[in-house]
Amino acid sequence: MIRFQADADLDFDIVIAVRRREPSLDFASAADSSVQGLVDTQVLEIAARDNRILVTHDGRTMPTHFQDRRELGKASPGVFILSQFEPIRSVVDVLIMVWAASEFADWHNQIRHLPSLTQHLFG
Repeated sequence: MIRFQADADLDFDIVIAVRRREPSLDFASAADSSVQGLVDTQVLEIAARDNRILVTHDGRTMPTHFQDRRELGKASPGVFILSQFEPIRSVVDVLIMVWAASEFADWHNQIRHLPSLTQHLFG
């Protein structure tokens, strides 16, 4: 079962919209998991501990921390990096599509940029 974890950088409107459109989808906000104010490595660790795919807007530092984690031999449920410029509706559509049409294991140790998913799925 796919579950998502928002970091503090993610637009909370995305979390709200996903929850409204698909109430059975488990999407923890940064506040739900107390990840506000934590560094990327800690956020990645919490997402891994809780078996949640991390969803973030942080395309600047998160990929580096994700790669460092992998080089240390630590697993990750996956990371989705969302463009801040992508329409929320498109992002919500893709997150729900991923949740409904794929398996948790499909994203294990993967980092993906959501705009490429949007073009692939809806282009």
